[in-house]
Amino acid sequence: MQLRLAPKNTQSLLPTDILFQTGYWAQVKSRLGCKPMAFDILTPGSKGDMLVLIQPFGEHGLAAYVPQGPECGPSPEDRGPYLENLSEALKRHLDPAVAFIRYDLPWESPYAPEMREKQWSAFPEPRIREMRMNIGTRTWNLRKAEMDMTVASSLVVNIEGPEERILSAMKPKTRYNIGLAGRKGVRVSIASMEELPAFYDLYCQTALRNGFPTCDYRHFLALFQAHTQNPITSDLVFLLAGHGSDILAGAIVAVSGKNAIFLHGASSTKNRRLMGSHALHWAAIRHVRALGCTRYDMGAVSPGLSPDHPFYGLYRFKTGFGGKIELRSGSWDFPLNEEVYNAFRNADILSRGNF
Repeated sequence: MQLRLAPKNTQSLLPTDILFQTGYWAQVKSRLGCKPMAFDILTPGSKGDMLVLIQPFGEHGLAAYVPQGPECGPSPEDRGPYLENLSEALKRHLDPAVAFIRYDLPWESPYAPEMREKQWSAFPEPRIREMRMNIGTRTWNLRKAEMDMTVASSLVVNIEGPEERILSAMKPKTRYNIGLAGRKGVRVSIASMEELPAFYDLYCQTALRNGFPTCDYRHFLALFQAHTQNPITSDLVFLLAGHGSDILAGAIVAVSGKNAIFLHGASSTKNRRLMGSHALHWAAIRHVRALGCTRYDMGAVSPGLSPDHPFYGLYRFKTGFGGKIELRSGSWDFPLNEEVYNAFRNADILSRGNF
């Protein structure tokens, strides 16, 4: 397959429903120490583009990260050779210090139909997935990353049509809790950047309670500062649910094209009976519908009904809003410097890095 890349300005990236492949996201990540690059992908009979982030790891290493890209890909049986050719084309434009390329693929997992039919609770083990991905490649060099940089299994709600249709697709308990929050006096409002510190405090409490790592405050600042600099490329919705003087929950939702994605959320341990999180998501859905969105991506859930999965609690809560679990292909590495890449994996930096 002949494949050629042509460098371009990151602000000339084509419009897309994938937030992480926009000029806005390039601005966010540049504020966090990354070097964004953009390329037109030139292949016979087709054309697309791709955002690439050059990111440091360890003391001296560099990695090229393609966040939820490339957007358009070949049929499942041709994915390995396509990524191999894309990597070799991209390598010619990269600093020699870049040790590997990481693709966080937005494509549906080739196992998705079987996982749904047989109700698997997890993806196949990495060794099996690597064998399938590398069929047809020359170098057998595609490796399943130790962790997925964005979400491999996400709950997406179809928010087209009237509100009554959206509500009717929810579970009865979720509809009841939305109504209960309103009857209890919970109010959801658009928040300003000045309220970000209060949200971040609640976010840290949520992370501690649920045992997940936090993003630095500067990450949240970058989201808002980049949006202020160029608000045309995306919408950023910041919502807080409150009762009296208490903040019950908060959400940061980003809009790109017809897609709204729930980026960050937080909820208080106190007054959970007021169902602030239910009210928050319903308000977010109504707000982004008014902006023209047809999808509300609620983010991470377990791939299936598995109580042992760390995201099972998220599965139970989010599936109450209806929707469908999208099973994506996840993150894949193409090493350029085998020695440095292996040292990176062996040191377990992957599980602690912030791509």
